[in-house]
Amino acid sequence: MLAASAAALPALLATAGCRSSDAFAGPDPLAGRPALSPDVITLQEVITAERAMIALYQAAMNGEPASQVRVLEGLLAQHRQHLAQLQARLVLPAASPTPSASASGSAAPARVTIAQLRAAERASATDLVRRLATVPPALAQLFASIAASDATHVVALG
Repeated sequence: MLAASAAALPALLATAGCRSSDAFAGPDPLAGRPALSPDVITLQEVITAERAMIALYQAAMNGEPASQVRVLEGLLAQHRQHLAQLQARLVLPAASPTPSASASGSAAPARVTIAQLRAAERASATDLVRRLATVPPALAQLFASIAASDATHVVALG
């Protein structure tokens, strides 16, 4: 009987000319998924950018001397840690679009120079600092930490 009542509720509300939000407080459970919050969208964008940075580092290691590859591998490991920290904070409802490894925008070029990595690190740090004022404190703290790390990468690549 309870199952039949629950199944009949949308039809009852529709015939009465009501929306379910008229009968219940809070978001309309029959209106579908709510839109993603700006914070979630920002986090998805930063995750996509971090994946692109990882792809740049992977492309940069081709043809570099062993001593330079060791430096790049260390910085790449830090970017992988950044990505893990960012992904750990991304909570999405089921069947929501998630940034995928292939959704990183354009693919990394076949050959990436150290100068290009330095420019990408500088741009990343600038972008993350720009976002600090628009996200909650916990996310701002993570973004600031990653921005500081990216800034040190610029120096390490110099």
